[in-house]
Amino acid sequence: MTSCLRPASPATRRVFLGGLGSALAATWTQPLEAAVAADELILGHGDFRYRVIKDWVSPNQGRHHPILNCHEMVQVADGRLFMIGDHWDHQMLVFNPEGKILESWGAQWPGGHGLSLARENGEEFLFITDSGLWKTGGLSYRQTGRVTKVDLSGREILSISHPMSVGAYEPEMVFNPTETAIAPNGDIFVVDGYGSQFVLHYNARGQFIKRFGGKDGVPAEQRLNNAHGIALDERGGKPTLLVTSRADQSFRRFSLEGQYLESIAVPGAMVCRPVISGQHLYAGVCWSKTPQINALPQNPSGFTVILDAQQRVVSAPGGSAPVYDNGQLKPLQQAQRVFDHGHDVCVLDNGDLIVCQWNANQTYPIKLQRLRQPG
Repeated sequence: MTSCLRPASPATRRVFLGGLGSALAATWTQPLEAAVAADELILGHGDFRYRVIKDWVSPNQGRHHPILNCHEMVQVADGRLFMIGDHWDHQMLVFNPEGKILESWGAQWPGGHGLSLARENGEEFLFITDSGLWKTGGLSYRQTGRVTKVDLSGREILSISHPMSVGAYEPEMVFNPTETAIAPNGDIFVVDGYGSQFVLHYNARGQFIKRFGGKDGVPAEQRLNNAHGIALDERGGKPTLLVTSRADQSFRRFSLEGQYLESIAVPGAMVCRPVISGQHLYAGVCWSKTPQINALPQNPSGFTVILDAQQRVVSAPGGSAPVYDNGQLKPLQQAQRVFDHGHDVCVLDNGDLIVCQWNANQTYPIKLQRLRQPG
């Protein structure tokens, strides 16, 4: 068995729309006045408060660009926003910063889940993670997942399939990856968050190097329990990896060599992938322990969290205010019914957020417009 798996057909369905001309202009930063209208919905705490814009994607665009779940989003250098989802015929949607859908394409990643951006020699590439879990016609399916590197037009560069093909897994071990992170030298780190809970390390050419992490046989404070996301963290000077342990409501930090370093607890919040922007960490929260909401179908108790460089939660848009008691964060929970299941946060250059949701009645992402004090 080879380490590369290519789709049955290279053809993708594309629908193009105009409207990119304003993409670069929309990244210009202008402070917003602190005053807000009485009927506006404001989320967040401290310096990270936001105006909710639920109709960032204007109505009537879904006819040509349908979605099921909005999983993850990245912004490329020219201002466009790429979002991966799991619709059977429109797995990649491309937006401008004002929420206009420019194009949609992709039919070869039915379990489209993770999306990471990498830059090599001035060119940008996308790493798409297909978890292998998908639904159609009311039925659910599970197959081996894969990771694919593509250029911004969708042309495939390389693909990583089941780790047993390189001796990293036994044949009976499942591989349902959820996310990737790309090191400065191009090395690829894959988290098997819906599968066997390991981090798999490959070089830039897709050759296997090692695995680390796991759920069983490691200390509880180090285990990966639903390793849903991974990100490269360069804030401390020396790059490290932040890996989600969603069921444990925490992030685990590892060296690039796979050595466990520390845990960052976010009690009450089942966090998705970590997103680093400036000196802060952002994450969507898929579920929380919110008693009156937990009883509802699918437990729509999500929100978002923002942590500073000292690893303290400074804001929880849609959630309860962060409170620390003797240095320990008290459990967070949903406080405002805005998000059903926060799955990813894309931070724009001006500090606004685009929040993607899983299992939210096929709704498009919600924009959070950051409020700033004038002056």
